[in-house]
Amino acid sequence: MTQLKIGFPRTLFYFLYYPFWYTFFTELGCEVVTSLPTTKYSLDLGVEETVNDACLPIKLYHGHVAELKEQVDVLFMPRMVKVRKMETEVFCPKFLGLPDMVRNSIADLPRIIDEKVDLSKGLFPKWDLCRKVAEQLEKRGFIVWQAYRQAQKCQDKFKQYLVQGIEVQEAIDAVIEGRICHESKQFTTDIDLAILGYPYLIYDSFVNVGLFEKLGHMGIKPWTVEMVPPHRLEAQAKYLPKSLFWYFSNRTIRATFYYLHEKKVDGIVHVTAFGCGPDAMVDKLMELEAKHSGPIPFLTLSLDEQTGEAGIFTRIEAFVDMLRLRRKNDENIFSHHG
Repeated sequence: MTQLKIGFPRTLFYFLYYPFWYTFFTELGCEVVTSLPTTKYSLDLGVEETVNDACLPIKLYHGHVAELKEQVDVLFMPRMVKVRKMETEVFCPKFLGLPDMVRNSIADLPRIIDEKVDLSKGLFPKWDLCRKVAEQLEKRGFIVWQAYRQAQKCQDKFKQYLVQGIEVQEAIDAVIEGRICHESKQFTTDIDLAILGYPYLIYDSFVNVGLFEKLGHMGIKPWTVEMVPPHRLEAQAKYLPKSLFWYFSNRTIRATFYYLHEKKVDGIVHVTAFGCGPDAMVDKLMELEAKHSGPIPFLTLSLDEQTGEAGIFTRIEAFVDMLRLRRKNDENIFSHHG
């Protein structure tokens, strides 16, 4: 019997939730097919298929779907609403309507599973979600429960790797292949830099024009949102009078507080998509807090489909040079007065 092929676009939710869904579908006897890593072709396809005012991540998602649609029997495109129990924060409205945008933009699509992901209600919301998804694949009974349990184990291990500082794609590959991985220390570093933003911008090497590799060669140790232990991230909520409306925005601003107050860094870089409404507010909050805490140098990198490697690296190199000069001056001050 031929395995059902389920398509999973390699962008947006891929970077945080792929290990769970890969394991779940595989345990149910399906074959999971991802699109290739983002390329210029992916972006061009997305720009062609998407409405003009869509942000870069939405354009990329359309491009990945267009690349993937002829290779699979079913497209898995969950309608992300809420992923935390008893919380009011939601995903960006464009994400909530993403399945509908894709249906109305791209022709000749295979069947789409767009089950709503709302984990804020019910006793066992994630299990209820998995059961509903499995029913659409005509899978029921104990095999679904086993698949759910195994998927949760893989997801927990994946999160542990991220907190340990394992690169996202390496962590994904490790949990899927069932092997143990350790943080690689290829470069000697002298600067700690928080690289904060939404995972689909931070971890896509095409979108960020190879930022992490470049930082490694420059002797920079990058710190991300996902490296913050979950309980420490949650504790940062006390610094805001109220939580933000958006899930990824909350994570980004709380990670900012963590790195400024608890994990000393030399500077903060905020990677954002041009035209992102929520990020306009988040960026200002981050900038103000960085000024209040030291001040700590702060840089915003705004990305869109026209972003070039040279422009990004020029700004990063200038920022790092400033950090090193700042540290050198501080050391001179201490040596003169110590």
